[in-house]
Amino acid sequence: MPSPSETAPTRPDALASERQTAAVIYNPVKVDLPKLKQTVEQHQREAGWNETLWFETSEEDPGGGMTREALEAGADVIAAAGGDGTVRAVAEVVHDSDAALALLPSGTGNLLARNIPAPVDDLRASVHTIFHGEERAIDFGTVRVERPGGDREEFGFLVMAGLGLDARMLANTKPELKKKVGWLAYVDSLVRSLRDADAFEFRYRLDGEGNRSVRAHSLIVGNCGMLQAGATLLPDAEIDDGVFDIVVMRPRGFFGWVRIAARMLWENAILRSFRRSALGQTVIGKRITTRAREERPLRYLRGEEFTARLERPDEFEIDGDPVGEVVAFRASIDAGGLRVKVAGPEDQTRATRQVRGAHRR
Repeated sequence: MPSPSETAPTRPDALASERQTAAVIYNPVKVDLPKLKQTVEQHQREAGWNETLWFETSEEDPGGGMTREALEAGADVIAAAGGDGTVRAVAEVVHDSDAALALLPSGTGNLLARNIPAPVDDLRASVHTIFHGEERAIDFGTVRVERPGGDREEFGFLVMAGLGLDARMLANTKPELKKKVGWLAYVDSLVRSLRDADAFEFRYRLDGEGNRSVRAHSLIVGNCGMLQAGATLLPDAEIDDGVFDIVVMRPRGFFGWVRIAARMLWENAILRSFRRSALGQTVIGKRITTRAREERPLRYLRGEEFTARLERPDEFEIDGDPVGEVVAFRASIDAGGLRVKVAGPEDQTRATRQVRGAHRR
């Protein structure tokens, strides 16, 4: 049953079972719980929903177990309040259910929220979307990794997964510095990671085609393309196009890394805007974007299933979280496999954010 609008409150005699129920899975370290509860309860009453269910994550369980409890309790929408790790843990379980995921960004990266896009620093707008937003189907990735000892694990991911310099940087990030300065902590980590940024050899297979051998410094399989601070790693990536965008980084020396940084921080954003323009859809425009993607330090691929095996173990990361060393992995995509709450086209909070964005530009 659709949730009542603010202008059409629920009938006084409506049964609670006829109304929808939201659940919030929150990381107590990341959120201001009293403020969050107050805001949620206000919007819940205005929407005429049942009492919201609350579940706290722990170091042992970042959200998966709590999400299963929320589903068993009958939640229709499950909101993840925390960083990218909390969002991923909740999404892994919501993915196999009839519920929808909502986002209450509270971390350093908030990568999924940035790519949908959803409000990152506006709590009221985020909470409003839980009760009044529309559902959008996005792609969901699954990655199966093989450890050096032969053990295998499976993870879900929403943004990107990969190895090499990117994963080493995350593994080297100091937690205490990250708490103090946020994403700037990655700059300190990047400098330290570059000291041992030796290239690695790997073989890969894309969509079942023949194996190929490559030497690179980083390998990223992405469902989204935008990182923190406006950097764009994968200019062609769309969150609901049913394919992965993959980038292989293989710079030569210091200036190769400078070229990659320029592409990520400036040129890729321009390329993405150009590709979406009317000129970018013409034959000449498509030829320009194709040639722009063929720069030597970067190699772009696209596909639905990607398998790689390394010559030696290396650090691996999933949605910004280091998960240890692997010797092989296989990534596959479930097109439209996850429903996420987003602001509707007539939503006043979306209109407000668009006006604010126009003013900032």
